[in-house]
Amino acid sequence: MQATENAALPGERAPVIVNVDRWQAGLPPAAWPATFPANGEIWRRDVFAVAGAYRAGSASACQLLTAVLVWGYGPIGYGPWRTAKSLAADPDGKRLAYALEEVSGSAPDEAALGTAYRRLSDPDHARLPWLGPGLFTKVLYFVGYQRGVGGVQPLILDRVVASRLPAEAGVSRDNGWSTEEWLVYLRWASGQAQARGVEPDAVEMAVVHDG
Repeated sequence: MQATENAALPGERAPVIVNVDRWQAGLPPAAWPATFPANGEIWRRDVFAVAGAYRAGSASACQLLTAVLVWGYGPIGYGPWRTAKSLAADPDGKRLAYALEEVSGSAPDEAALGTAYRRLSDPDHARLPWLGPGLFTKVLYFVGYQRGVGGVQPLILDRVVASRLPAEAGVSRDNGWSTEEWLVYLRWASGQAQARGVEPDAVEMAVVHDG
């Protein structure tokens, strides 16, 4: 499917396609974001809209997490089941809200990003079942990314991204990355974005699409 000018972010080639009925059947009714497309074509902008509503107080932490995981898992068969397990471990969203409090402001800095990453990694703080770095960096991306301001921005780091990054990006493992490894990758992507005249997330998308 070709990206459309209105829906796609620069570098985004296609939406994630999901079966909305199947997803909704597997999740608590209140967890589904009211603004999500009924046709199951989920663009990054759709998830950013839910994240913006979360920051504004008009979407819950559970709706935020659902939006990110629907986009993150896409059509994968176990996606609804795992998402339900993550939601059940934090039914009121307080653990996730605690993890995100440092990055929900106007311009989170590296210290705030590192704090959020550590909290989501630590079972004694805000780690949730089935929500490892490959998924929770997606949450951090959608909540904390500030478009148009440059600098170090939160980006997705999952197995696909990690497997295609060059050595200078500082990621040498395919999972279980430390906070500092993630921050080194973010600094690398920021430098690449500045050199190319693009957004940092366009660098991440280029890594995935172009290798």
